[in-house]
Amino acid sequence: MKKNTLKFQFLLLLLLFCTPGYAQDKNFHIYLCFGQSNMEGHSKFEDQDTLSNNRFYSLQAVDCPELSRKKGEWYVAKPPITRCNTGLSPADYFGKTLTENLPDSIRIGIINVSIGGCHIQLFDKDSVTNYVEKAPNWMKGILAAYDNDPYTRLVDMAKIAQQTGVIKGLLLHQGESNKGDQDWPNKVNRVYDNLLKDLNLRSEETPLLAGELLAADQGGKCASMNTIIGTLPQTIPNAHIVSSKDCEGVADGLHFSAKGYRTLGRRYAELILSRRNGGGYTTVQ
Repeated sequence: MKKNTLKFQFLLLLLLFCTPGYAQDKNFHIYLCFGQSNMEGHSKFEDQDTLSNNRFYSLQAVDCPELSRKKGEWYVAKPPITRCNTGLSPADYFGKTLTENLPDSIRIGIINVSIGGCHIQLFDKDSVTNYVEKAPNWMKGILAAYDNDPYTRLVDMAKIAQQTGVIKGLLLHQGESNKGDQDWPNKVNRVYDNLLKDLNLRSEETPLLAGELLAADQGGKCASMNTIIGTLPQTIPNAHIVSSKDCEGVADGLHFSAKGYRTLGRRYAELILSRRNGGGYTTVQ
């Protein structure tokens, strides 16, 4: 009986995601995630993090033969969702929290294109070529996985996702490599505007949720950047800040622990849920 049930679920997935010309499902909500190592997923995931939910999916952005995953295909979300050997990401618990709190008719899809150590300029399509040419050697293998153009990879995957679902928002966690950069909000705005244009999205319907960096009370070495991140809504009216207060960090002073990622991911989701419930977006503590 269990085998038949699993077979049915597999066939259902094929019908939902693999049938040519399948109509866009308004109840399949897609979120695009990008940034550097904390969005990529730095800390090792634990057994509790691998429990899957059959209403939460990730679209594979790179080929991972060792995980039996192919670029451009949907899978039930399970870490690592960014690349083949990355860790737990706030996107994991963002999706889990949404599915736990939304009606059963709604499914959640995540696309995560993030590169540890990168500046926000890597996602600016006007500066990516120059950035890649000057990238450090340790980053080149990661960039190659995205054909040296992570912005285009994000857009290409998003267009695949739009065939079956609706993009509902963007999740950003980046800033360590831009610490002290007062022009960071404008640089983020260029990426945001390009995504809206290239994916035919409307700003008033597409919130950008930006997470704070590891806080000072957790030994965050880049915590001062949170002041600049906090000004982002002045540049992007539909930008909203996710607090990192009390999100546990690790000894390097840059990254969150698995526990910290769980908390941060839930806070991203709480912003979406608060808006859905008519409460408006607020900074979640």
